[in-house]
Amino acid sequence: MDVSMTLWVLTILGLGALISVDFFIGRKPHDVSIKEAGIWTVVWIALAALFGVGLLIWGSAQASGEFFAGFITEKSLSVDNLFVFILIMAKFSVPSQLQQRVLLFGVLIALVLRTVFIAAGAAVIANFSWIFYLFGAFLIYTAWKLVQEAMSGDEDEDFEENRLLKSVEKKFGVADRYHGTKLFIRNNGKRIMTPLMVVMLAIGTTDVLFAMDSIPAIFGLTQDPYIVFTANAFALMGLRQLYFLIGGLLRKLVHLSYGLSVILGFIGVKLVLHALHESGVHVPEISIPVSLAVICGVLVVTTITSLVASRKQAAAEEQQQAGKRIAGDPGDDGADGAGGDDAADETRKDSVQA
Repeated sequence: MDVSMTLWVLTILGLGALISVDFFIGRKPHDVSIKEAGIWTVVWIALAALFGVGLLIWGSAQASGEFFAGFITEKSLSVDNLFVFILIMAKFSVPSQLQQRVLLFGVLIALVLRTVFIAAGAAVIANFSWIFYLFGAFLIYTAWKLVQEAMSGDEDEDFEENRLLKSVEKKFGVADRYHGTKLFIRNNGKRIMTPLMVVMLAIGTTDVLFAMDSIPAIFGLTQDPYIVFTANAFALMGLRQLYFLIGGLLRKLVHLSYGLSVILGFIGVKLVLHALHESGVHVPEISIPVSLAVICGVLVVTTITSLVASRKQAAAEEQQQAGKRIAGDPGDDGADGAGGDDAADETRKDSVQA
């Protein structure tokens, strides 16, 4: 898809306007309700869908298909980010009314850093076609690691600050408490960061780790930097509302890691096949419609099996608790009965002595 500089500028300005509206509406710190999060989630998904339809009308069916495949992939991979966001919020004890602002600026930082990764990835791909072998191998390895972590149960690890975050904290210093929406304060004449600024940086820089697999994944679906950027932008900008909407439901998606590993492995194989094709080897390439069908199918199956498994687990735990209560009642009654007999014996003894 041939994208002019004018279209790039208009797209960035359009996204900036949408972000500004989002920021203006949520400018006052408040607890985000399920209703508010749901409305904004629908709005961002609808905007992404309209953008994809626009590509279909004014671009091509190929570009539109690549955008939707990339958007759905990035959206599903970014859901995994929410687990880490929850850990970060808990570690820094972020007040509930400030979490919305933390996520907004944290996601903006993540989008800027991802843009750098996208530009670098596009430049490397344009000059070195063999990089697809590395991308493909890396995604297959990442998929295998996800399966191993899911099987071993090591997914819910505590959040650990990265080196960049630690160095920034050491250089500027951090206040011992939150100061509303302030990012910096003066303490004994020295300008130091508030915990709010630290959390924003934590979310933004931690997302870079997720970009290490999500960026190669979307380049496996399309090599168009414009589509890669817009798919990432729409996926990330709706992530904040998704945090409040399904934050409590994330624990029920017990098979999410397996689904993501299948998607990453599939795209990894697609990249390797594409690299072989570019090298002159006659191998079949996986088309965008097939990729879109596989990605959507895996997500649907993963969601259904996760909800069924969670429901069975909840029922089993409830049955186990009920069994413990039933088993405990006779013992308690027996203890009370024994105590009653002892008391009666003591009464009889006192009567005899009298």
